[in-house]
Amino acid sequence: MKLAELLTGFSYRVVQGEETTEVTELVFDSRKQIVPGAVFVCISGAVHDGHTYAAAAVEAGAAAIIAEHEVEVAEGVCLVVCENTREALACMSAAYFGHPAKELVTIGITGTKGKTTTAYMIRNTLELSGCKTGLIGTIEAIVGERHIPSSNTTPESYFVQKYFREMVDAGCKCVVMEVSSQGLMLHRVSGFTFDYGIFTNLSPDHIGGNEHKDFDDYLHCKSLLFRQCRVGIVNADDEHVNQVLAGHTCELETYGIKEGADLRAVNVDLHNKDGELLVSYETEGNMNLAVTVGIPGKFTVYNSLTALAVCRHFQIPEETIQQALRVVKVKGRVEPVEVSNRFTLMIDYAHNAMSLKSLLTTLADYQPKRIISLFGCGGDRSRDRRFEMGEISSEYADLTVITSDNPRTEDPQAIMEDILTGVKKKNGEYVMIQDRKEAIRYCIRNAKDGDVIVLAGKGHEDYQEINGVKYPMDERVLVREILEEMSEEERKAL
Repeated sequence: MKLAELLTGFSYRVVQGEETTEVTELVFDSRKQIVPGAVFVCISGAVHDGHTYAAAAVEAGAAAIIAEHEVEVAEGVCLVVCENTREALACMSAAYFGHPAKELVTIGITGTKGKTTTAYMIRNTLELSGCKTGLIGTIEAIVGERHIPSSNTTPESYFVQKYFREMVDAGCKCVVMEVSSQGLMLHRVSGFTFDYGIFTNLSPDHIGGNEHKDFDDYLHCKSLLFRQCRVGIVNADDEHVNQVLAGHTCELETYGIKEGADLRAVNVDLHNKDGELLVSYETEGNMNLAVTVGIPGKFTVYNSLTALAVCRHFQIPEETIQQALRVVKVKGRVEPVEVSNRFTLMIDYAHNAMSLKSLLTTLADYQPKRIISLFGCGGDRSRDRRFEMGEISSEYADLTVITSDNPRTEDPQAIMEDILTGVKKKNGEYVMIQDRKEAIRYCIRNAKDGDVIVLAGKGHEDYQEINGVKYPMDERVLVREILEEMSEEERKAL
């Protein structure tokens, strides 16, 4: 293809060479082997500046360089300068893969919490209705029958467009994706317009370091989605909704629990059935439906309302929506694991004080006999998190089981002692068991009727990192092994 075919959707100037230059491949990662005739996009990252690799790319055979400032290239190589090469990469990637977003219904979800669960709820409902749907998110990308583990909530724009093309080729009609503030700030979703943009909620997060300089910057980046979608579907109850919508260019719909939302939940009921924590409610406004969701908590009302608000645009039968929401599970997000009808065991990704408090207070709404909170903290990370999580668990759980998470290069026992320091600031009971499997075994063996056990911190992760090595460790597997290792008498007692 000619370079000019890729230079669409952004402003640029040609400093050297011709736009008619033939190019063979689009490359932005300096670690990738450059094939002759490639166009290399210089990306300035937090650690490396792609402009320093321009000469090496040319030497390897690159036919064109896209940069933010002039760099020295050999005669015969086309040099294009633009204001933002991340934006350029997004637009060029869309063109390189044939603008696949035009062949999909694109649904983007932004917000501090709830993106992952909401994405799976929407996908589950669309799939059950017969609409093949791809997914890009924190846990994985689902492309046709392939499940690809994620390293970023929103991948680099090249991979967004690559996944879109593969989804189209696999017969997908829709894609639902989590859109992080970083993804918006770094133009990872530039180059196309979302059909639906969703806002869940906003609270301070991802501030400092290489992320956002302050809360205003974080909020501004979230707001960018609503200048890049056709229909915005937003949580009317969130205190920051008006700021997020500042400068929006889309049609708007709202959902919530308070009066005035276009889609509203009423008669919310949190209840426990045979060890399963459920939430039920009815809707009024632009849908009238009775809903039961197999994920606990008031936040589940908001997440499922979002799914309803989106899926109603697809004319899906009401009974299909009801069925999809009743059975939906999200790996590592208040995920129930079947152990006993006498008590409830759940796995959740809560790995900081804010998320752990939210989880424990949510479970307290079900008035369990006891809440048992099992968790550890990651090594080579802030010690403050350990003190804070310990204190929160001691305050909101009846029993804290301190164990190991990903110790990385630190001594697991030292991390646990830090957690204990926080635990002792409140009056909750605690035990310390370093081996995570043995800690889980302790919880199951000592559970009482009506207890809720939450295994926090690992969530969807299926490994434990120790001294630079990742060892297989999936809590679902650990629970299954513990049950298999029980005597017949112990299993009957469950």
